[in-house]
Amino acid sequence: MDNLNGIVAFVRAAETCSYVAAGRLLGVSASAVGKSVARLEEKLGVRLLNRSTRRISLSNEGALFYERCQRILADLDDAEAELSHLAEAPRGKLRVSLPVIGYRIILPLLAAFTREYPEIELDLDFNDRLVDVVAEGIDVAVRSGTLTDSRLMARELGPFAFAIVGSPAYFARHGVPATPRALEGHACVRYKFPTTGKLQEWALRRAEGDSGGELRLPTALTCNNIEALIGAAAQGVGLAYLPDFIVRDAIGRGELQAVLDEYLEYASKFWVLWPSSRHLSPKIRVFVDHLCTHLHFSAPPPAP
Repeated sequence: MDNLNGIVAFVRAAETCSYVAAGRLLGVSASAVGKSVARLEEKLGVRLLNRSTRRISLSNEGALFYERCQRILADLDDAEAELSHLAEAPRGKLRVSLPVIGYRIILPLLAAFTREYPEIELDLDFNDRLVDVVAEGIDVAVRSGTLTDSRLMARELGPFAFAIVGSPAYFARHGVPATPRALEGHACVRYKFPTTGKLQEWALRRAEGDSGGELRLPTALTCNNIEALIGAAAQGVGLAYLPDFIVRDAIGRGELQAVLDEYLEYASKFWVLWPSSRHLSPKIRVFVDHLCTHLHFSAPPPAP
């Protein structure tokens, strides 16, 4: 503890360039600050501060030690704040940004969450646009793909794969493609990213012996809403490339049929993100923990 007192005295003296000013901040005398710093210097075997009749300044060794000590004291402040937050009841409005399809995977988890944390008011925004979490005041966002914003903290929610699906009626009319190259003879419904307007690529391995050029997908329909793509595929408009977990139930009911599973090679991940800050608020912490604990994308085990 004496070492910590010496570090605090040293940092405050370095910041103010004065034992008197440091003493005022710490509620002790200038003499006490000077003695604490002197004991620290004696223990370390180096001079940390240069003294003159008018002011004090950092030595070369002191400048290096000062940077480390600043981080140590900041970490201690964070630890105290975190413990203080843990004692608080999570409450207040929580703004959450979700992809449109998020209602299928997130809403089933929220009833239990609101029962456990009745003082949290959830404000959900379902939008496939890539929101600026910091600029738009979003508390938590759920996203898929690659993370690029260094201002955000993140935890992985889980991986998912894709499936190519069509309706049984469509396959009855047009046949079932046996290889990726056969897709060039089928109608495709394509997802268009709202932020860029680009069409999503269908990540497929070439079939053995396929030496053709780039795969060209005949596009019958494009849209920026996954729910609309599911509906279009179910109505027989064409084949769709969609996250497997959102079409699993429709496949189980016989409304959609998956093809070319052995050629699909791309998997993605969902992440939960929140603005980076020194202190994680209780409402964000419990919501993130709830999603990470209860959200699962893997296929359910087969019935016994």
